[in-house]
Amino acid sequence: MPFEEVKKIWMNGKLVDFADAKVHVLTHGLHYGSGLFEGIRSYVTKDRGPAIFRLDEHTRRLFDSCKIYRMEIPFSFEEIRQACIETVSANEFEDCYLRPLVYRGFHSLGVFPAACPVDVVIAAWHWGKYLGPEALEQGVDVCISSWNRMAPNTFPALAKATGNYMNSILIRQEAAIDGYSEGIALDVNGYVSEGSGENVFMVRDDKIYTPPIGASILSGITRDCVIRLARDFGYEVTETLIPREALYVADEVFFTGTAAEVTPIRSIDKITIGKGRRGPVTGRIQKEFFAYIAGEISDRYGWLTPVYAERAARKKPTLVAR
Repeated sequence: MPFEEVKKIWMNGKLVDFADAKVHVLTHGLHYGSGLFEGIRSYVTKDRGPAIFRLDEHTRRLFDSCKIYRMEIPFSFEEIRQACIETVSANEFEDCYLRPLVYRGFHSLGVFPAACPVDVVIAAWHWGKYLGPEALEQGVDVCISSWNRMAPNTFPALAKATGNYMNSILIRQEAAIDGYSEGIALDVNGYVSEGSGENVFMVRDDKIYTPPIGASILSGITRDCVIRLARDFGYEVTETLIPREALYVADEVFFTGTAAEVTPIRSIDKITIGKGRRGPVTGRIQKEFFAYIAGEISDRYGWLTPVYAERAARKKPTLVAR
């Protein structure tokens, strides 16, 4: 499916037309993957119009990722936050996906990037259900990938870096070629890590387990949502190392992520998980999650940022690079 042309993209402090959002072919980030990014969703809510989901947490993780890579974002936290809101509004979106990207720009192409400017762009577009709308109920068929996640002290897994996703591409391509919807990677020690772009949960005897951040995972924001919602229901949620074979004998397994949201897994390596469809624990959490993002239940954690209410509450800031 071709990328849709949108109205505006935010670049280095101002909204520009889609056709004018360009970078030089010798941009450092293009050659070396020296970029950090976020994936954020805006949802149309029942009574509050479009609302960006967990905007503050995503913005904080973007700044954390850049700190790990010694990249100082030339805008403040609040300026980036407001730029996300302005991007949704300028494109007149309700449901959409937001992509803030911070990258080393055009100057020189040595590996040492200090002389390169730090550029920031924020784009938004319509993006449906990542693994297909039918997957939310029927589940998906996945495999354990032959590609592992990175070992400690190679690439920082806690940073959402563009370069890290070369590993994700290998996992996703292998899965697709072999006829699966997605792959699950193991860490360097052979324990379950995550999907190419999703965190993994498993259920056994009504107890929920998920790999810890030490298993080379990205500390997912939807993962955090699911842990909180599950505990609200009284489920015991444990972050622990999970051996590969534990997935095969689980009652339920599911993915979480900004793109994947909450997606059940019906088989792994052609082994049926549970009854081969969405299980009751996954279904209960999924239902609560979708009710929350739709504004059908109370925003008890303050996870929703209404776009137009935020704009009305303050004047548009002047965005000046520091």
